[in-house]
Amino acid sequence: MGSVIGDILPLALGIAISPIPIIAAILMLLSPKARGTSVGFLIGWVLGIVVAVVLFTLLSAIIPEQDQDASKPIAGTIKILLGAGLLFLALRQWRSRPKPGEDAALPKWMAAIDTMTAGRGFVLGFLLSAVNPKNLLMAIGAGVIIGTGGLTVGETTLAIVVFTLIAACTVAIPVIAYLLASKRMAGPLEALRGWLVQNNATVMAVLLLVIGVVVIGKGIGSF
Repeated sequence: MGSVIGDILPLALGIAISPIPIIAAILMLLSPKARGTSVGFLIGWVLGIVVAVVLFTLLSAIIPEQDQDASKPIAGTIKILLGAGLLFLALRQWRSRPKPGEDAALPKWMAAIDTMTAGRGFVLGFLLSAVNPKNLLMAIGAGVIIGTGGLTVGETTLAIVVFTLIAACTVAIPVIAYLLASKRMAGPLEALRGWLVQNNATVMAVLLLVIGVVVIGKGIGSF
């Protein structure tokens, strides 16, 4: 159980530190419909993480490798491929970073956040966590680790809960803090948004590189 939790922690942190969902949540908190939209976004974000990791945990659990002392070539190959995918995304992020003195460009859909409803916020949160390629790869990696870890149902549930709590915390914390003290949070949120916008590509490139190497290492260790 402990080794599985240890293996999924970097992947959960990878999702948690993704700047784009955090920026989206902050923009919602600074919008006219802050409360409804941000809560809808948070619910969709958490649900997307849960759906993705549970789905791939269930799929990975059918891999016929139950002996903990034996090699696991199927799971190892999947992890190596996932790690390679993360390294490819890291390279793309690094190449897309803004040049010195250049302002970073945000996705065009962020311009519509001010007019979003709670329902649209929910859909956006779900898509960013369950469908976004970077986060999906990390959820798949976590699902493979949990599903092939030989855990009981209770241990599997606990591992998924731990993964979800860590992965969702960076969106949940600003939303909850805003709901509790909206007037005090406006300034810090705006400052954080500006820093994340400018450093998004660099942060994600380094993060994906580190996690990709870790996942490949775990895959090689499975043989």
